[in-house]
Amino acid sequence: MPVSEEDRMEQIQEMIQRKAADIEEILKKYLPRETGLQRTVLEAMNYSVLAGGKRLRPMLMQEVYRMLGGEGQEIEPLMAAIEMIHTYSLVHDDLPAMDNDEYRRGRRTTHAVYGEAMGILAGDGLLNLAWETAMKTFFLGGQETQTPAGKADYMQRSARAVALLAQKAGVYGMIGGQTADIEAEEKAQVSMEQLLFIHENKTAALIQAAMMVGAIMAGADEEQIRQMERCAYDIGIAFQIQDDILDVTGTMEELGKPIGSDERNHKQTYVSIKGMEASAKEVEQMSREAMEILDSMEGDSSFLQALTASLIHRRK
Repeated sequence: MPVSEEDRMEQIQEMIQRKAADIEEILKKYLPRETGLQRTVLEAMNYSVLAGGKRLRPMLMQEVYRMLGGEGQEIEPLMAAIEMIHTYSLVHDDLPAMDNDEYRRGRRTTHAVYGEAMGILAGDGLLNLAWETAMKTFFLGGQETQTPAGKADYMQRSARAVALLAQKAGVYGMIGGQTADIEAEEKAQVSMEQLLFIHENKTAALIQAAMMVGAIMAGADEEQIRQMERCAYDIGIAFQIQDDILDVTGTMEELGKPIGSDERNHKQTYVSIKGMEASAKEVEQMSREAMEILDSMEGDSSFLQALTASLIHRRK
């Protein structure tokens, strides 16, 4: 008996939830114990990371790694690190000096619970813990590290992966995009070029890091790494445009945070510049291109394609 589209979508969502739960357990292995005189900031860090979420970036990293033949646990510290980086960016994004949001993922934001100063420190703590965690990759590695040549290759891949993650998370990536986003709020008009720069760096850069790091750690060639960068660009831009759409059409119950924050903060978005219909078409087109790239790759990309497709129809 053929499976209906509704049943298939439900199966995909269940699979995504299972994988997210597995990633949650990986994260917990690298989170700090809440002890010592700095206990409050440790509690705030854990509160931030364990507030739920899609775990999209570590999931993409792990799935690309597996698709391209990666095996073993050496990818796990990098998965935890990228989620810590993503979380710290949200903690700081919610601060009064930035978006001034008091709810995220259906509960109060870190600064709303622990105070503004502790919110800043929790973000700082997560960013530093991310690099401490990422560096643990150097001490892992499977059978390929049993020979001098294999060990040298593994160390080179690990170094490249950590360096790429740092670049995409920094001033030439996510932080650069956040800077342009803040400055755009002060402008009466933002060009599409400026808006795409913001989206490419603030959102897509960390998704690119996830997929490229997964490819690098799996031993992918340069063309495969380049293809993952392009695929992640499409996913990241489509994801952000969909986020802009949901800020207009979603509900507090669906999103777990107040809607209309873009308009409230006088932010120009893809929707406000190009309109709802054109924005929705752009999401479809970029998602389709991303899935075509995945379909052309070696290995089983079926879950990655399903995950990408689910982003188009998400309501939260």
